[in-house]
Amino acid sequence: MIFWAAPRFPAAADGTFYHRLASRLAIGAGYTWLWDDGAVTPAAHYPVGYPALLAGPYALFGASPTVAMALAGLLGTIAAVCTYRVAAREMRGRAPLLAGLLVALHPALLPYTVALMTEGVTASLLAIVLACREPRGGASPVRRLGLTLAASALGGLLVLVRPQNLLLLPFLALATSPPGSLWKQRLLRAALGPLLALAFVLPWTARNCREMHRCALVSVNGGWNLLIGAHATSGGWSPVPVPSACKEVWDEAGKDLCFERAAKKDIAEHPVSFLALVPRKLANTFEYVGAGGWYLHTSNPVAFPEHAKNVLGTIETIFLRCVLAMALFAQASRWGTGGRPARWKWAAAVAGVALVSATFGYLALAALAVRKRATPLEMTTAAAVLSTAAVHAVFFGAGRYALVVLPFVAVLAARAFSSRLPGLFSPSAALTASSERAKPVS
Repeated sequence: MIFWAAPRFPAAADGTFYHRLASRLAIGAGYTWLWDDGAVTPAAHYPVGYPALLAGPYALFGASPTVAMALAGLLGTIAAVCTYRVAAREMRGRAPLLAGLLVALHPALLPYTVALMTEGVTASLLAIVLACREPRGGASPVRRLGLTLAASALGGLLVLVRPQNLLLLPFLALATSPPGSLWKQRLLRAALGPLLALAFVLPWTARNCREMHRCALVSVNGGWNLLIGAHATSGGWSPVPVPSACKEVWDEAGKDLCFERAAKKDIAEHPVSFLALVPRKLANTFEYVGAGGWYLHTSNPVAFPEHAKNVLGTIETIFLRCVLAMALFAQASRWGTGGRPARWKWAAAVAGVALVSATFGYLALAALAVRKRATPLEMTTAAAVLSTAAVHAVFFGAGRYALVVLPFVAVLAARAFSSRLPGLFSPSAALTASSERAKPVS
């Protein structure tokens, strides 16, 4: 993918800003913006995590989109291997291999390797964090400490890349708890894990307090996005006029704060209209992704014309619905009574939700994953879906924001082929069902 895309697709959309910010970090100019008139000002509108990740490779190999693509490809490769390892802890047979391949060759994730954007990197980092879990056989104190610090550092990096990942930190801490931990130990880890992760973020927060004159945790674009969300009649991004009270505010942090006040005022004056936009925002996020095709077409419409974008979008949509249906079937099959699995017909009916509405399908998958003995994969999937839905119900929706959910959905879909699951695709299930029918009625 990189070999084909590198000479054809320059940075585009928000990627142009990430590229310029990373280039300045790479030459030692700090996280600053160089204006056309030569003025240099500190920046914090875009989160620092992704440009900081690019800065090192840019300094070593040159500031080029090709280098950024290579970094995304490396992280994606590691994430595919980590996905296999995570799946192998919960599944048997060929299901873990299928899970890894579904993530590695995913038609929504793979083309997005080209994009200088944060969502694909976030999806990769989330998969890598899940692999930072102590193996079932236990670990030495040194290795246990190393895994904890690695999970915490990656959690801090996730927040620096996309601040909304802060909502996921407690669940990631739960998911990476050692096997066999008591609930008290898990809850303690869920409380302390985010604090350790935030320890990696606080130096940047202190920088914002000093340079931006506002103690923002990571970035100062929440007010801007909230204003867009308050006016997003289509549920997606759209340009908004600058409020009259903010036209003479030039400070970056001050302008964002002014936008936030204007957005809150609009919401308070029209709360029903704001709430009525929630279904459209969720539909924009979950019903159709199309992020890879959108970016390629935006970057170079000659090399990737509208027709190619539509073809890729069609393939992607069919794939996503099928994978979501399989994940729903696999998860619904785990819900039974008296220790017995659910009937496959009921599970198949639940899977049919994905064909009607992807939004309801993802929300149903999250609901089914919330159970007493939820596995780390189930906990992370539910947290990723619900946090994505909550954030973009308030702000605005776009298909690329659902990319962070897709690796976990793919792994749950692979579970349908696990010999541990008494489901439709498991050979042992058919034998069990046959033996049950052969028993005489007492």
